[in-house]
Amino acid sequence: MVGIGSALTNLRDALRRPEAHVEVIDGETVPIGMLLGTLGALLLDAGSSVTDVRSALEKTRDAAGVDGLAVGVLPALVIVSETATGAATIVNAEGIELSFRQSARANRLVLGLERGAIALAEIPARVRSIRQGTRPPAPLPWVLGNALTSAGLAVVFRCPWWAVLVALAVGALVGVIGLLLRRFREAIAVVPFLAAFCATAVVGLVAASTGFDHVPLYAVCAPVAVFVPGALITNALLELTAADIVTGSARLMQGLIMLGFMAAGIAAGSAVTGLHVDPTSAALVGEVAGIGTDRAGWEAVPPLWASWVAVVVLATGISLVFGSGWRLTAASVVVMVTAYAVVSWLTPFSGSVVATGLAAALLFVATRVLERIVPVIPATVSFRPAFLLLVPGTVGLVALSTFDAGALATPLATFISLCVGTKIGGLLPGLFARSAPTH
Repeated sequence: MVGIGSALTNLRDALRRPEAHVEVIDGETVPIGMLLGTLGALLLDAGSSVTDVRSALEKTRDAAGVDGLAVGVLPALVIVSETATGAATIVNAEGIELSFRQSARANRLVLGLERGAIALAEIPARVRSIRQGTRPPAPLPWVLGNALTSAGLAVVFRCPWWAVLVALAVGALVGVIGLLLRRFREAIAVVPFLAAFCATAVVGLVAASTGFDHVPLYAVCAPVAVFVPGALITNALLELTAADIVTGSARLMQGLIMLGFMAAGIAAGSAVTGLHVDPTSAALVGEVAGIGTDRAGWEAVPPLWASWVAVVVLATGISLVFGSGWRLTAASVVVMVTAYAVVSWLTPFSGSVVATGLAAALLFVATRVLERIVPVIPATVSFRPAFLLLVPGTVGLVALSTFDAGALATPLATFISLCVGTKIGGLLPGLFARSAPTH
């Protein structure tokens, strides 16, 4: 017992002991660990994985020529400790999600620090400037963005015209629900369930009143696609492959719980209205080209060329939802159109699972190149909207809602393919940089 008490005392003293590495800011002495922790907390709120945050902080530390500091990152906090003394600085993330525009500014800050163009002493002022732009989403862009995202996905995945119009209206309704409930912190956990329930109920009532008996998956899932945690689950798998077991497991569990809430909402809405979703309509991007119907009128599917227009509408909707500027919106359109083109072209040759991984690798390299040419468009931000096309979150959602265990194999294999492709895409620029001549 004495040994344990002594160890706890030593740990407490280590946490209180001031760091040897300091930086002078406006006449104040600030530990470098605090500076790095403040930067890391900003990146966590920007949606970066703990693996990427740790890598960014280590590169920033090395670029500044600081020795003897170790960096640890968890989902909600950053720990910077001195390897010699054990003194540690802990900085908590604020837990307030940043817009795409703020995330872009955060990534530009990291790039400037890594290149030595920005001094460590500038971190607090720049972080405050970025966080000052945090505000609740504007009602009109948020609702309109949800509606456009919903309608765009419905067209991309070849839903009938009646389902496209319903998805447009229900997407706006889900946007209003999300906007109202975001004001209450306690209600955030049930937003996925309520959104899925309302979307399913409305689609079920429309189908029952009109007599449309074929209800595709995306008629129900498109309005709630913004809430599908596909990117969260992908980040979790990326963290697991980087040996961040604790964080990756926690994020994966959080994503599965959100999917479970949404699946429960779909099941409840279907039970109330008697809706039967066609489970065979679950398809990935590269598999929808051959979908068609001999039905006419409102039950006909849009022509294939309309999917290209829908991808632009989808990118615009996502940009409105997540607060992108015009540069990031333009980049999102280019990246998503490219993602759709690459996956559509590769799928007939390699299959949808492999095509997703190849597309992820190519796009990640392309966005890295774009980042070097146009620094105001960071790769981590321009690549994120493409996740909605590449990540099979809604396919996993229908597998859960229909209790089809066999259908879970497709999203799982695609998640793994996407992770491998992203890892390879992130590795290639570094290999090229090392092999390039230095004179």
